[in-house]
Amino acid sequence: MRILLVEDEAELGLAIKQVLVNEKYIVDWVTDGVQAWHCLESQWTDYTVAILDWLVPELSGLELCQRIRSHQNPLPILMLTALGQPENRITGFDAGADDYLVKPFVMAELLARLRALQRRSPTLQPQTLTVGAFMLDYANNTICNRLTQPPKMIPLTVKEFQIFAYLMQNPDRIIPGSKIRYQLWDLEEEPISNVVAAQMRLLRRKLASYDCGCPIETIRGQGYRFNTSPR
Repeated sequence: MRILLVEDEAELGLAIKQVLVNEKYIVDWVTDGVQAWHCLESQWTDYTVAILDWLVPELSGLELCQRIRSHQNPLPILMLTALGQPENRITGFDAGADDYLVKPFVMAELLARLRALQRRSPTLQPQTLTVGAFMLDYANNTICNRLTQPPKMIPLTVKEFQIFAYLMQNPDRIIPGSKIRYQLWDLEEEPISNVVAAQMRLLRRKLASYDCGCPIETIRGQGYRFNTSPR
């Protein structure tokens, strides 16, 4: 799950990002609304939630929220602000925010509100996802091959899980390696070009160690595809 965080207070932004990364989110943190809009317009990244500080420079969080909605983008938005009066909340909701968190706040409440957004938007991240022979469990970072007897539960590292989940959410679709790289790695990491291929080898090796075939195919010169045909 990739989150766009827009927060110009350096200490708070870093703290939020660290908490979210510890919860296995991928986070792009920017400090003004114009940077945020460039991220949203990028062909490389697809966000599942935006956390917007109201008073960031260049393009405020409120204006950014209005622009997102004017483009018919249903992206769930959590607004952060020190403006906690009822009229401010109403303005935020009217601009298109889905939730509103007043500063100062505790990180546990921020995480709880993200979970609440997920519950209200089941397509955002279900508890499990079943495609073809495999069931993916978001809570435990595991996949299960349902066709083996007994079904095998396979634990994955965070990055292995993110790759498997991303391709599983796009079944039978060829995804370029560059798209996977930009979608599943922090923009600040600048990962090397062959990092996806390296992770894919590790993932296939992991599944082979459990005597389980890998449903992810390499399409030479094009990318990778999650094959839904049972194997």
